[in-house]
Amino acid sequence: MEFGFSEEQIMFRDTVYRYAKNEIADLCGEADLKSEFSREIWNRLGAMGLLGLPFPEEYGGQGADVVTCCLSSEALSHAGIDGGHMLALGAHTYLCGDTIFQHGTEEQKKRYVPKLATGEWIGCMGLTEPEAGSDAASLQTTAVKKGDRWILNGTKTFITNAPVADIAVVYATVDRKLKHSGITAFIVERNYKGFSTGNPFHKMGVRASATSEVFLEDCEVPEENMLGEEGKGFAMTHQTLEWDRSALLAPVVGGLMFLIEECAKYANQRVQFGKPIREFQAVQHKIADMKIILEASKMAVYRVAALKDAGHTINHMQASIAKAFTGDWGLKAFSEAVQVFGGYGLMHEYPVEWFFRDAKLAQIGGGTSEIQKMIISRLMSF
Repeated sequence: MEFGFSEEQIMFRDTVYRYAKNEIADLCGEADLKSEFSREIWNRLGAMGLLGLPFPEEYGGQGADVVTCCLSSEALSHAGIDGGHMLALGAHTYLCGDTIFQHGTEEQKKRYVPKLATGEWIGCMGLTEPEAGSDAASLQTTAVKKGDRWILNGTKTFITNAPVADIAVVYATVDRKLKHSGITAFIVERNYKGFSTGNPFHKMGVRASATSEVFLEDCEVPEENMLGEEGKGFAMTHQTLEWDRSALLAPVVGGLMFLIEECAKYANQRVQFGKPIREFQAVQHKIADMKIILEASKMAVYRVAALKDAGHTINHMQASIAKAFTGDWGLKAFSEAVQVFGGYGLMHEYPVEWFFRDAKLAQIGGGTSEIQKMIISRLMSF
């Protein structure tokens, strides 16, 4: 299956790449080294309109389709943007902003989406809990209606953007006995009574994304801030999976493109035994393997994106294949890049070091590789 991007899409991808390369990439290494979310990088992403791509113009966005959103994320990573800020963008735009846009009332959309589209406000999604990761239906956070407010109690963990977020889409249950049928979504602003966040986690990779726990202690949420219908929150999480398996995977594709170029450049410059290491078959094979993984990942990710643009209900088989393949084999390719660089590949001065660390998340976040294989095996019905 061949994907033909339009001339407009290709021009947009190239424009994003040049902008990121010239205006943002040089800031990323220091942000990763300091484990700091960079407002300067965030503001530059917002200035280019990249934080509101999928939203209609009337809400401050650009009305981009899913394939174009993927091309933007691919271009940013191809330019050398670190995985931390790419993760922050994904959680903000797709997991928080798009959920509000897809399921919110007109009043909710007008209140929140324009601020998210520009980056004036930062969003996050509160789903994962200490005892409910892949098993989202078992979440323990409760929502009890009292008068004109919902009272939320519980703890969320591993929440990307939480320490810097102005708003969160939080999932809670109105009745734990109902499992997934009780899960309901709420729009929670940081200044609401009972909402707080923990200290940022110090992570192995994606260090520049601010990640922490979210605490809900008798958190008061106005009744008009329930998102969608009561008990329909679990279905909303499935909608976010469409982004997890497309636009949130596209940075892996862009990162592979970046590292192949870096490895080729280094292999031409690095001399051992009197000749450039590009002449050694072992090095040639490593870069060839990276190219094979890149092309296969690209096809898997853009297939899911194209199906979503065509209006198809998400194909869980293809989506899980895309997630598992890019997560597992992408990490292998990033590891090979470090190997090509040898000892220098372990040094932070070379981006392969932090790109490799960032790549591990693709096997874990948004559903582990093991969960994807469980889904695939069940759908195969053998």
